[in-house]
Amino acid sequence: MGEETLVVVVFGSLHLLGLGFGMLLLLPLLRDERVTPWAPPQEDDDGGGGGNDRILPQPPRGPSSGGLPLPDAVPARVRLRSGERLADLVPPRQRRPAHTPEPRRAPVRQRDRS
Repeated sequence: MGEETLVVVVFGSLHLLGLGFGMLLLLPLLRDERVTPWAPPQEDDDGGGGGNDRILPQPPRGPSSGGLPLPDAVPARVRLRSGERLADLVPPRQRRPAHTPEPRRAPVRQRDRS
C-alpha cells in the first residue's frame, strides 16, 4: 500500500468514525417520546368573570434597621458638586523637611610608602 492510499484510508476511517459518533449523539432526538401538550385549565360553568390583574404590595424583604444616614457613616472630606477638581479641594500633603548637608571635608592625600 502506498503512502497516498494509506493517508486516504486513515482520513476516510476518521470521517466514518466521526459520523458514527455524531449519529450516536443524535439518537436520543430520534426516539419517539410522546409529550402531552399543555392545555389551559378548564373554566367554571358559572361564567365566573376574571380576576384582578393588579399585584398586591409585597412586604419589604430583609432587615431594615436604621434609616438614612446610616449610624456608622462618615461624610466625605470633599464634595465634588460644581465641577472642581479634587486636587484643588484637598490640601497638599506636607513635605518632609530637608536635611541639612554635612560640611564637606577636604580630601586627604596619603603619601606613597615605597
